[in-house]
Amino acid sequence: MGSQQIVRAWLVFQLTDSTLALGTIMFTVAVPMLLVAPFGGVVADRRERRSLIIAGQGLVVASELVILSLLWSGELQFWHLVANAGVMGCVFPYIMPARQAIVVNIVGKSGLANAMALSMAGMNATRVIGPAAGGFLIGYLGLEYTYLMGILLYVVALLCLFGVNRSPPQAEARQVSVGRNIADGFSYIAHNRLVLLLLLYGLVPMFLAMPFQTLLVVFARDIWQTGSSGFGVLSGIAGVGGVVGSIWVAWRSDSHRRSRPMLISLLGFGGFLLLFAMSPWFLLALPLVFAANVFQSVFGTLNNTAIQLLIPDHVRGRISSFLMMSFSLPMLGTLPMSAVAELYGAPFAVGLASVLAVVVSVLFFVASSELRNMDGSVRRALLD
Repeated sequence: MGSQQIVRAWLVFQLTDSTLALGTIMFTVAVPMLLVAPFGGVVADRRERRSLIIAGQGLVVASELVILSLLWSGELQFWHLVANAGVMGCVFPYIMPARQAIVVNIVGKSGLANAMALSMAGMNATRVIGPAAGGFLIGYLGLEYTYLMGILLYVVALLCLFGVNRSPPQAEARQVSVGRNIADGFSYIAHNRLVLLLLLYGLVPMFLAMPFQTLLVVFARDIWQTGSSGFGVLSGIAGVGGVVGSIWVAWRSDSHRRSRPMLISLLGFGGFLLLFAMSPWFLLALPLVFAANVFQSVFGTLNNTAIQLLIPDHVRGRISSFLMMSFSLPMLGTLPMSAVAELYGAPFAVGLASVLAVVVSVLFFVASSELRNMDGSVRRALLD
């Protein structure tokens, strides 16, 4: 939840006063996510997906309650947050592939593109309400009660899952061993070049530039001196941009066209993020971070839905586990970005990352004829 991320980042910065500590927390989430993701994808293909999501969400709630009790008792230390981050990193690889794979079970392939876009819009909406409310409530209620409210939202989301229909796995996924399932997932990627390229293409900006979100607390507190409320507003405006971008993708009728919009959105993301990093004023930074997140959301939604349209259902969980990298790599990338910010400042670190993301992404696109000509493959997948 967006509010929980705000509280956690503010809490870490308050305990340590270190940008590197922020990166360490996110890095601790990212590493197990990367290592466990292939197993999470296999489980999503072999087990009933709704029950798997419910079990994972329950573990998240339990872990957050432990942190809340330590915070309330005054015993919370930085290493407790690191341990909590490690638990999150081990649980999310089971929740996220199942959550992405269950979408097609609910709406069917014909409605998948719009459903994925609306799902992304919903996820971004939590980044609008949560950060704005979290930043506001920290100042008025304190960290403890704001953290408690975040946990209650987790519980509400958990209860809502019981209203979703069960999604039994396809029999063929359970006819072979777990090891063979994993090998089949890698084999599918190796023999489907366009899917592999889309996965890699999507990871470039996510690793290089998206970690800037972790440093928003530094911009708010140290660069523009706007405190927790400014942090909440920055994160909330970024979330609004994400919602707008996702809704735009859902609204488009020519959903098979992705190649050119993906490149344009990458250029827009990197360009506006660079301007945001250079902004001397808080009010000027708000429309810039909004625009950057509009373009980032357009790119991410187009990329993810293209992959989901191209893959068959019996490997959907495993391929969705590779998409987990799009969630884990921004967290993994926070460590080098935070280290650069520690030495040279947050504006320099974010500006450098945005330039690198644009350069690498453009080179990737220019060098790959499959990406430039991907629209035909997506169109055929929509007709199947």
